[in-house]
Amino acid sequence: MDYREIIKKVKPEFEKAFNFLEKEVAKIRTGRASPALVEDIIIDCFGEKFPLKQLGAISLPEPKKIVIQPWDRSYLEPIEKALFSHSNLGISPVVDKDVIRINLPPLNEEYRKGLLRILSEKQEETRKTMRRWRDNVWEEIQEKFKEREIREDDKFKGKDELQKLIDEFHKKIDDLGEKKKKEIME
Repeated sequence: MDYREIIKKVKPEFEKAFNFLEKEVAKIRTGRASPALVEDIIIDCFGEKFPLKQLGAISLPEPKKIVIQPWDRSYLEPIEKALFSHSNLGISPVVDKDVIRINLPPLNEEYRKGLLRILSEKQEETRKTMRRWRDNVWEEIQEKFKEREIREDDKFKGKDELQKLIDEFHKKIDDLGEKKKKEIME
C-alpha cells in the first residue's frame, strides 16, 4: 500500500467536515435574511417531526424579511410555535392569513459578538475533526512503515502531503469564516 492511497481515503472525510461547516455557517444569522436560517428547524406536526422546508415554501421578499407559506393551513400553528422556540435567532414570527412573516430586527453589537463567537466555535470544531482524521492517517502511515510496507522516505513524504492537505482545508475554513464575519458585521 502506498502512502498516497492512505491520504486519498481521508480527503472525502475532510470534504464532509467542510461541507457540514458550510451548512452550519449558513444557519448563522447575518444582517440579511436567508432561507437557511429557518429551513432546518424541526416542526412537531401531528405527532411527527419535519424540517420546515418540507412543510412550506420559504421566500425572501425583502432583504430583512422571510415569508413562510405552509402547504396546508393546519401547519401554521406548529410552525409558529417552533419558530418562537428558536429565540436564539432573535426573531418573532407573525401569522398573516395563510403565511408567516418574519421581520429580522437589526443586529446589535452584543448579538454580533455572540454570532462571531459561534462562528469561531464551529470553525474550531471542524479543525478538531480534521486533526483527528489527520492523526489517524499519520498513525496508519507509521504502522505501515513499521510493517515495512512503506519506505522511510515515503513516510515523510506522506506526512508532508498530509500537512499540505490540512493547510488547504484550513485555508478554506478561514476564507469561509472571513466571508461570514463580513456578512455579520454589515
